[in-house]
Amino acid sequence: MIYGFNANEVFQIAIDIEKNGKRFYEKAMDLFDNPDVKALFASLAQEEVEHLRTFTELKAQLPKAATENTVWDPKHEMNQYLQMMADMHVFRSDLDVEGKLSRVKNPEDVLRLGIQFEKDSIIFFLTMQDATEDKKGREFVGQLVCEEKDHLRKLSLELRRLAPTRK
Repeated sequence: MIYGFNANEVFQIAIDIEKNGKRFYEKAMDLFDNPDVKALFASLAQEEVEHLRTFTELKAQLPKAATENTVWDPKHEMNQYLQMMADMHVFRSDLDVEGKLSRVKNPEDVLRLGIQFEKDSIIFFLTMQDATEDKKGREFVGQLVCEEKDHLRKLSLELRRLAPTRK
């Protein structure tokens, strides 16, 4: 493994990703009057809260080996690299969420943005899973991927349901 991240570091980024996802879904649900879209985003925002709780608990359960540095890193460059990776794939801040949402024109745009957010999260977690040294840590990171895939599925189904109605 080139980078040798530990699962503890990955879970901290995952927690940040879920916080940003919650903000996105809460803000997105207020943009349009479509009750189905509003309900979906309200549900996804609540699931992000549950993910935050789950990821925090999983992080606390990590074995000691999954929390130790896997390489000597006196300047904490690994954490900086991890943060940069997350920043490239997910919303970085409230301002980023607001900026992207300010450009949407219809519920389908918001759904597509949510789909991209979830895809980026999955890619990030899969990359970090490959770079996590501890076997149990890799398994825990795999749980993150499953959670995000479920969100992707829900968003895609709603987009398919709405797309034929838009001319």
